[in-house]
Amino acid sequence: MSAPKIVVHGSGGELHEGDEEHHLDVEAGDGNGTTMRSSTQVTAQGRERLVSLDVFRGITVALMIIVDDVGGLIPKISHSPWDGATLADFVFPFFLFVVGISLAFAYKRVSNRVSATKKAVLRAAKLFLLGLLLQGGFFHNIHDLTYGVDIGKIRLMGVLQRIAMAYLVVALCEIWLRDGGEGGIGSGYAIIKKYRCQFLVGLVLTATYTVILYGLPVPDWVYSVTSSDSTMNHFVVKCGVRGHTGPGCNAVGMIDRSIFGIQHLYTRPVYLKTEWCSIDSPNNGPLPSDAAPWCEAPFDPEGLLSSLMAIVTCLVGLQFGHVIIHFKEHDERMVRWSLSALSLLALGFSLDLFGLRMNKSLYSLSYTCVTTGTAGLFFTGIYLLVDVYGYKRPVLPMELMGKHALMIFVLVACNVAPILLQGFYWRVPNNNLLKLIGTGD
Repeated sequence: MSAPKIVVHGSGGELHEGDEEHHLDVEAGDGNGTTMRSSTQVTAQGRERLVSLDVFRGITVALMIIVDDVGGLIPKISHSPWDGATLADFVFPFFLFVVGISLAFAYKRVSNRVSATKKAVLRAAKLFLLGLLLQGGFFHNIHDLTYGVDIGKIRLMGVLQRIAMAYLVVALCEIWLRDGGEGGIGSGYAIIKKYRCQFLVGLVLTATYTVILYGLPVPDWVYSVTSSDSTMNHFVVKCGVRGHTGPGCNAVGMIDRSIFGIQHLYTRPVYLKTEWCSIDSPNNGPLPSDAAPWCEAPFDPEGLLSSLMAIVTCLVGLQFGHVIIHFKEHDERMVRWSLSALSLLALGFSLDLFGLRMNKSLYSLSYTCVTTGTAGLFFTGIYLLVDVYGYKRPVLPMELMGKHALMIFVLVACNVAPILLQGFYWRVPNNNLLKLIGTGD
């Protein structure tokens, strides 16, 4: 009996809330004309949906909620204060990776490149603006019933903004930078040849990031902080270095301060949990008496320079999606994914061993390789269990979460749901629904 084959049908460039339509049609038989069902999920249109992609996204959303809610109690799963990687540090690369896979389906067939480009730009702009609204400071603390943001201090970058940038660049690569035709892919060399321009973009982005991070000199800089008693305190950060990857004198922060302005950066950077800035490190705590001068300075973990490597993560996901498009056998797909993922892991750990430390805030090259390689292996395992062996019922909640990932992110991760609940109260603001269910003050 021959194994079922899965043929991917793209969506002609149409992209919806779930980031893609990843449908699969089944061509399966037992050699006697009898049709077999593959392990993928049948839709109302008679097509098949790659369930593992929804499950992967749903698990990522669940991890995001866990590390956000439990990370404060268990520092080892919360974001690393600076160098190193914890469970929380894998969440965002997983999102970027799955966006890349999705784009392989969304732009599998593009009849009009100009029209597809306009749609990609429009979708990226919508996502970027949504990020500005949700993460730019418009919504205040969940225990504060006011809202609004000073445009002069709005945070310009954020999670959704970075995803929008990565989506746009990778979508344009898929629309414009590939050889014509869908046939003729029978080997790894052929797929590299077809998408060689996309690989070149990834190499250029990586080289640009590396040259700037380690080659651009970082001068001394000054910032001001208003204390609780309304006193303006001025700090001078002494740098005058090149290639430094510490919190205060790296090129990532310097570029953001120069281009966006320090008032538009994230005001609660993760390095506040380092031993330089917290007597309770790795937890947030009071500043030590000899705190580093940069401790209270804003720093954006979704900055401009580090977004170059975020785009590379998305590009790697795109190539994993191409494997699904062009190779139909389960074993063939999983072997190619596993080899690619293991190679990335080996490279990433080697770079970290030789001093290029894993760092989420800088989105370092070693961090990119390790998190992307982990995402590749994780996706391969989910694909094996869900789409090959058909274990879909146990992961149904994850599949549903994956189909509505953006909505869950907006409502939960951006505190929109708690803020809405906080707004309903009896007589005084403290008598609200959050307090009734035991989560408010």
